[in-house]
Amino acid sequence: MRLGDLKNSRMITIVVVYLSLFLDNVLLTVVVPIIPDYLCTLDANTTSSVEEDENGRVGLLLSSKALVQLILNPAVGILTGTLGYARPLFLGNLSLLLAALLFAFGQTYEILFLARSIQGIASACIAVSGMSLVASQYSEEDERSKIIGFVLGSIALGVLLGYPIGSVLYDLEGKTAPFLLVSSLIVILICLQILTLDVQTNIETSKQQPTWLHLLSNPHILIISGAIWCSTSPMAILEPCLPIWLRTHIKPKKWQLGTVFIPDSVGYLIGTNFFGVIAYRYGRSKVAILAMFVVGVSAILIPLANTMSQLIFPHLGMGLGIGVADAALVPLLASLVDRNGNYGPVYSIQQVAVSLAYSLGPITGGEMVKAIGFPWVMRIVGIVNVAYCPLLIYLTLERRKLLAKKEEKKDYETFQQSITPYERFYDSDEDL
Repeated sequence: MRLGDLKNSRMITIVVVYLSLFLDNVLLTVVVPIIPDYLCTLDANTTSSVEEDENGRVGLLLSSKALVQLILNPAVGILTGTLGYARPLFLGNLSLLLAALLFAFGQTYEILFLARSIQGIASACIAVSGMSLVASQYSEEDERSKIIGFVLGSIALGVLLGYPIGSVLYDLEGKTAPFLLVSSLIVILICLQILTLDVQTNIETSKQQPTWLHLLSNPHILIISGAIWCSTSPMAILEPCLPIWLRTHIKPKKWQLGTVFIPDSVGYLIGTNFFGVIAYRYGRSKVAILAMFVVGVSAILIPLANTMSQLIFPHLGMGLGIGVADAALVPLLASLVDRNGNYGPVYSIQQVAVSLAYSLGPITGGEMVKAIGFPWVMRIVGIVNVAYCPLLIYLTLERRKLLAKKEEKKDYETFQQSITPYERFYDSDEDL
């Protein structure tokens, strides 16, 4: 197959978007076991008061990516209307390369903070333009559900591999090695994108572009975005709060702390890869209702665990529920704006929901844990997910009404077309 045949092909588009999201999430998690330890080595004489301050600095550094992404998501959504989808994706990969190199060679807190913030720019560009590019390539609903679910699986795979890559290479070769590995893979990806995707291509859209205010006035988009935020929040709260709770209640070994979130990633990978088509076949809203119920029940069950093994199934259930919800709802957002042809703004709203969960979740979760304790925080989060299900039931009923109206209109148009030939024949007879 020639290079010209591959250029802008759907298969290559999926490969580029998949690898972009995968490497973004590898870099997202590869820093987690490295940065806290590396910052501590910068100051050999660490006192307890400095350690408390260091925890705050590490938390700020790690959360800076989500905050930057939260701010830039709307801007990227607007840019896709004029620049298309390929160019913001290319810019995102360049930013990701810069962030990885800064992590590799940065030796001060300020440089590492800058690297994490630049990754927020990269994530906004990659997530919004990447998902929009996939949605624009697949207009058939069944294929779109399958492919978007598959692409979302790259997030779980990146998270799943990021932690061990970071910890093992950091232990064997030092801080620079894991980031140089990620940088090398990003360079290969950028070369692939230059060779196969036309970054000059602009999207064909209708004259009337959807604005944020227009999209946010659509109750269906609001309900779906709220469901994504709601189902993502338990994981955002668990990541900083669960390890502390485990140390005081279960007292696991250090290596067990690093494996506690593996079932979540496995569950998310299964949910996104296998439930996109199932959701389309049986109703996306219905499947999302079941998924949010599973997330809610899993969140409630986590504080009941007395051993590490008892955490496996609640974590697996939570990851599976979040993955199924994403596989059902993310393609549904695209179908709501198919008429306009520009998917950037609606996917920027979806990414705002995710970024909001990961930026506010750790902060609010940490404060709530101090006030009412970890078990009650997880119970409240679980109840909120279950309580959100009636809104998705309302969405199901509304979409059923909308589809019924479309069918009636289609039947009427078919009837009109069927009687037209008879009328022409009758008229021609009268002329004889």
